[in-house]
Amino acid sequence: MQVPANFTQLLTEWRSGHPQALDRLTPLVYDELRRLARNYMRAERGSHTLQATAVVHEAFLRLIQANVALQDRGHFFALASRLMRRVLVDHAKSRSRIKRNAGARDFIAEDTGAILPMDFDVVALDDALEGLQQMEPRLAQVIELHYFGGLTYDQIAAAVGTSAATVHRDIRLARAWLLNEIDGSRPA
Repeated sequence: MQVPANFTQLLTEWRSGHPQALDRLTPLVYDELRRLARNYMRAERGSHTLQATAVVHEAFLRLIQANVALQDRGHFFALASRLMRRVLVDHAKSRSRIKRNAGARDFIAEDTGAILPMDFDVVALDDALEGLQQMEPRLAQVIELHYFGGLTYDQIAAAVGTSAATVHRDIRLARAWLLNEIDGSRPA
């Protein structure tokens, strides 16, 4: 997605208390957020009660209510990715859809960006990511930005302040750790 140069300026204005800046910022990010949410929702069953638009709206509402000082596009999409992940996890937990390890292994075993497999269990992956976050926060952030945020290696590198090669290594390491964690938690 190509975001206009005034993206950071609009964030700054919004942070400074100019609500009209949010009105101008919303169309710049809405389509990208909907694309990400649609990718998440492809993993859900056909009768799922939560729609991509609802995921975007709920995440955007949480973002506005969070009152976080967003610095730039990368920071915005990092937080939006995390919030969309939380919306999906909260929804899955509220529906008691905890099917341990149903598809989380397939999701992290393939480099599919933000497109999830049809049997994806967002709760199982969330649990594993929480463990990774405690041990290696940057690795968890890189996985979140890549898989939930759909960011490229270069975009992630800019967001976390490292090189694309380091992002690639981080993703490989985090993926291996997550696979081990998910496989280790499966009942024998």
